[in-house]
Amino acid sequence: MTVTRVALAGSSGSIGTQTLDVMRAEVGAYEVTALSVASSAALVVEQAREFRPRVVAVTDPRARAEVAAALPGVEVIADLADAVELADVVVNGVVGFAGLDVTLATLRAGRRLALANKESLIAAGPVVAPLRRVPGAELVPVDSEHGAIHQCLRSSNVPGREVARLVLTASGGPFRGRTADDLAQVTVEAALAHPTWAMGPKITVDSSTLMNKGLEVIEAHELFGTDYDHIDVVVHPQSIVHSMVEFTDGSTIAQLSLPDMRLPIGYALGFPRRASTPFGRIDWTTLGRLDFSPPDRATFRCLDLAYTAGRIGATAPAWLNAANEVAVAAFLDGRLRWSDIPSVIETVLARHPGSNDVPTCVDDVIQADRRARSLATEVLAP
Repeated sequence: MTVTRVALAGSSGSIGTQTLDVMRAEVGAYEVTALSVASSAALVVEQAREFRPRVVAVTDPRARAEVAAALPGVEVIADLADAVELADVVVNGVVGFAGLDVTLATLRAGRRLALANKESLIAAGPVVAPLRRVPGAELVPVDSEHGAIHQCLRSSNVPGREVARLVLTASGGPFRGRTADDLAQVTVEAALAHPTWAMGPKITVDSSTLMNKGLEVIEAHELFGTDYDHIDVVVHPQSIVHSMVEFTDGSTIAQLSLPDMRLPIGYALGFPRRASTPFGRIDWTTLGRLDFSPPDRATFRCLDLAYTAGRIGATAPAWLNAANEVAVAAFLDGRLRWSDIPSVIETVLARHPGSNDVPTCVDDVIQADRRARSLATEVLAP
């Protein structure tokens, strides 16, 4: 069996630690060549001693010095983007816009990108798209929803002509069924209490507002080239059906499993082969029901804001993402009410210059991100 070399960006986060779980389970299938963290020195040192990578990247200078002292013989650098050529597959598990460098560097190097960092694709879609045509470059999504669609599309020889609709499923988060009045005084603790998935705080808050699903709609458009009019969202509280593809003949193909991110991670690592470990296996004798309902767009306004930004195109998704990151950070810090998160984003989007503001390079994306963050900060100012 050929050993696949893996570089892991964001090894201290939820995706990163579960990626290492997959490697432990798939004995002999993978070799870790590089790990990266922002500042979690102690954890990455522990991981490096177990997996013995050639390179460890640490963004924070003080933490980098600590890691270098603890790992003699290991090359310690500042940015994993400088080490992607050491890998066959790069897992981008960095949260937020900070993951853009790794996405771009991996595709430029003609490597497979196992992408969990949806924000870099959403914010920089027009810049990322041509890099996917680099010889050897390949993008396999790690999000459970997009991983599900990727699997479903394998049932068609000509998905560009045979796909009628993509259907993304949403758990509904911790506030499913609640009204706007019910949610006027949401606490951080309540927003972080996701009923089915264990995720980091930013993504968990996004799930509670349905912004996570809105970002996934934009990501689905970028990944699969499907028009926004043919991408739908349904609420599915059991999180068993991870998404569906409806074809032109009326058939719907769905991917089902128990909620376990190690399944889509293993799928992206091993593609086109599947992992031998049955992550998320369903016991069909105990699965009682599968429920579906439309999302409450009036209460969870972030979903429609994402559709709006996606349809504008150009840098609007970058503005949406930046404004949301600022608003969510303010909520987590106790400076903004949960119910005001969509208002901040809506105010920022209202000032977007329109569909002619098309980014042609990374600097354009970075400038758009900075402008939207600045505007969101102004909106938050007392």
